[in-house]
Amino acid sequence: MKYKNAKDIFPENLLRQIQKYVSGELIYIPSDSQKKKEWGETSGYRRYLYERNRDIKAKFLEGATIEALVEEYHLSFDSVKKIVYSKKEVFMLEYKATLSSAMQYAKAGKIEEWVHTYLLSDGHNKAFSDGLKLFDRYWIGPITMPLSEFPRCVGPEEGMRYPIPENYFEKHVKKLMNVIQNNKDMPPLIVHFYDHKWELNDGNHRHEAYKRLGITEYPVIVWITEKEEYEEFLGQYSEFLNKE
Repeated sequence: MKYKNAKDIFPENLLRQIQKYVSGELIYIPSDSQKKKEWGETSGYRRYLYERNRDIKAKFLEGATIEALVEEYHLSFDSVKKIVYSKKEVFMLEYKATLSSAMQYAKAGKIEEWVHTYLLSDGHNKAFSDGLKLFDRYWIGPITMPLSEFPRCVGPEEGMRYPIPENYFEKHVKKLMNVIQNNKDMPPLIVHFYDHKWELNDGNHRHEAYKRLGITEYPVIVWITEKEEYEEFLGQYSEFLNKE
């Protein structure tokens, strides 16, 4: 690469600006061509491999045998074995505000990550996310539990911790009833177990919509702070853990 004098290339006003940062030194100025994409990105094949490996590992975790996966995906035994037993992240977790997405994160041991992603986006509750991060928490779920276990804390009724106008509450609940009837993959509720009781943190309007639609149970994500309360939960609600 040949040396060139900047005075011969840059306009005087631009040269003065450059001299504010560096003077009397050699500078490499890269070309503006974009970085070459990684192999497979243009064709989508790389993404396909991520999704294929994600599905293989998920099915294996759900009980599928390696032999069955070999047959289904037309791969060698060793290839499937390498995928299902790999300790590194072999697929990209794709966040969505859905139960199936939360289940994927849970299988990967990242349900807390899903919760914070949800609260900071679709859940619109940064304050709750910030509060959860103040201490280490125990996380369970999603597990299906009776909705009757979780009294609402948001609504127009007297005594609600977070009272809201009745017209707004009714409008929101009715809208959600229509959404729920057309979408079976709604996000799990988020609930807190403490001091021998429950608090419904996220999903109060959906809770009421489910009730009016005759739905008596739904998956929840449980968070607990104290070890004693975690052990109490395991002793008192183990039947719901065993159902999953």
